[in-house]
Amino acid sequence: MFYERIKELRLSLGINQVQFANKLNVTKQCVSNWENANLQPSIDMLRRIAETFSVSTDYLLGLSDNPTLNVEGLTAEQILHIRAIIDDIRK
Repeated sequence: MFYERIKELRLSLGINQVQFANKLNVTKQCVSNWENANLQPSIDMLRRIAETFSVSTDYLLGLSDNPTLNVEGLTAEQILHIRAIIDDIRK
């Protein structure tokens, strides 16, 4: 499940494996190994991946089907804008 989720999330951001690897300061091969289910990331790296995609680690690990959006550090006005965008998308 993890390998499917990170690939799906990476593609949703429109970035390739090299760009994603650069964000995390790892190699492209590392990302490729995760996405091909050859290796699992460390707990610390799992946390960093979740933060990069603004989702929970439970979502990444397939323990939840509910991706969450981390809005920590955003102003109330910014959060309202995000909610408006989500409402528009749902229509």
